[in-house]
Amino acid sequence: MDLRQVEYFLAVVDHGGVTRAAEALFVAQPSVSQALRVLERELAAELFDRGGRRLVLTEAGRSFVGPARRLLDDARLAKATASRVGELRSGRLTIAALATLAVDPLPALAGEFHRRHPGVLLSVTDPGSPDDVVTEVKRGHCELGLTELPVTGVEQRGLGSQEIVLAVPAAFAAGLPDPVPLAAAASLPLVLGLADATIRKLIPETLHPVVECAHPEGVRQLVAHGAGAAFLPRTLAERELPGVPLLATEPAIRLEIGLIFRPGPLSPAAAAFIELA
Repeated sequence: MDLRQVEYFLAVVDHGGVTRAAEALFVAQPSVSQALRVLERELAAELFDRGGRRLVLTEAGRSFVGPARRLLDDARLAKATASRVGELRSGRLTIAALATLAVDPLPALAGEFHRRHPGVLLSVTDPGSPDDVVTEVKRGHCELGLTELPVTGVEQRGLGSQEIVLAVPAAFAAGLPDPVPLAAAASLPLVLGLADATIRKLIPETLHPVVECAHPEGVRQLVAHGAGAAFLPRTLAERELPGVPLLATEPAIRLEIGLIFRPGPLSPAAAAFIELA
């Protein structure tokens, strides 16, 4: 069913005839008459009684008036909603992010995105591992993923690298060089986050934790209270652990990070987020 046919039908009803409806719509009278005939064929019902000098609604026509008005109203609402989404005045963007990246750099990116597009809702999920982030993006459960690079099977935009340092409580830091050889870290009590699958892959298997914590904030609090040392992104540790010595490692540990997404057109919100990042 063509919405234009519905519009012509209601114009005839509201203006009392084809001629006046055509004048109100700024179209030729035959165009209105033809649209009505096509609409009646599609509905398999006569909408007007044409036996007299003027068109009179049949019972089927009267029953169609209400649904026809709702149909046009819904169409206008859908168009307005799509327009708001396209103009980034509303909508939703779902991002799957590794736990460590959801703490840094996502907050700064999300804050700036919200300042630019306050009507768009950001929904952030934590799939658990880099492979799970890729899976969530491939399946369309989220439009963007924030994870380590490189990955395969999806498009990617690099955001640079994070330096991973060893945050060491002062009680354990005395006498340690900077950078500290990873072999020397084996003598330190380590705190590892269960959600930090990426960092766990980057450090030697010879390093064994004395504390494992499921919560990223809990890891930082354990370090702050002297329970042990932890491998953390430098920018995050500098912000969240003021006063705690941060030691580079030898060899250096760096994590390449970026945004990933499925091939093909992006939503306006996703395209805007990538451009911002």
